[in-house]
Amino acid sequence: MRTKLVAGNWKMNNTVAQAAAAVETFVQHVDAKANVDVVICPPYLAIPKVRELLRNTHIKVGAQNVFWNEQGAFTGFVSPKMLDEFCVSHVIVGHSETRGRFGKLETPESTLGYFAETDETVNLKIRALLFRAMSPILCVGETLAERQAGETERVIQSQLEGAMKGLDASELFTFVVAYEPVWAIGTGVTCDTAEAERVCKFIRTRIGAMYDDELARQVRILYGGSVKSTNARELFSQPNIDGGLVGGASLDPQEFSLIVMSA
Repeated sequence: MRTKLVAGNWKMNNTVAQAAAAVETFVQHVDAKANVDVVICPPYLAIPKVRELLRNTHIKVGAQNVFWNEQGAFTGFVSPKMLDEFCVSHVIVGHSETRGRFGKLETPESTLGYFAETDETVNLKIRALLFRAMSPILCVGETLAERQAGETERVIQSQLEGAMKGLDASELFTFVVAYEPVWAIGTGVTCDTAEAERVCKFIRTRIGAMYDDELARQVRILYGGSVKSTNARELFSQPNIDGGLVGGASLDPQEFSLIVMSA
C-alpha cells in the first residue's frame, strides 16, 4: 500500500516572516498523521525557518528546484549539498514553469527563453538528488495545444524517458512523479478526475515497461493542477493517484490543511 503524499509548492511567494506565519497556522489546523506524508516547498530563503518550525512534526521540508553540481562558478544557483544541510527531503524537478511552459503566462512571451530546463538537465538534477538521498518529484505534463493534437501520451512518455535515462530501478524506490497538465496550472481549470486517473495509470504502466512491475507499484504518482479542498478527496481516491502537488491552494494554511486531510 503506497502512503499518500501531499506537497505544497509555494512558488515565488512569501517572505521569511510570511512563511513562518503560514506554517504556524497550518500546523494548528492540520491533523497531520504518520500515514500521510506532507511536504512544504517554500522559496529557498525560507527553508531554514520553515525547517526550524516543523522540526517536531510529521511535516517535511522540500525545495522547488536544485542545480546538479555540488559547488562551483554557477552564480545564483543552489546545490544539493546546500539543501542537504537543512534536511530537505524532497525536491521538485522539471516543473513546467522551469521549462518555460506556462498554463497562465505572467511574463512576456519574449522572456520564455530564460526558462531553459530540458529533459537532460532534469536527468542531471535527479542523479544529484539521489546521490544525496533526497527524493525527486518529477513533473510531467502536456500543454493545451499538445492535448488538442492528441499528443498527451507521447509528450509524457518522452519526458519520463528523458528524465530517467540511465537510472537503475534500485535507485528509484523513493522517486515521485507528478502529473501536472500545463493547461490546468494556475488557471483554475482542473483535469477531469477520470482523465487524471487515466493519465496517472499510463505513467505507472510506462514505468513498469521501462523498469519492472515492482517499481511501478512502489512509485508514488501525484496529480497537480488547480487542486482544491473541493476536488482533492475525489482525486486522491483514485487507484493510481497517490496524492497531490498543490500550488496556489497551499498558500492558504486552512485550505491546504483541508486538502491534506482529504488524503
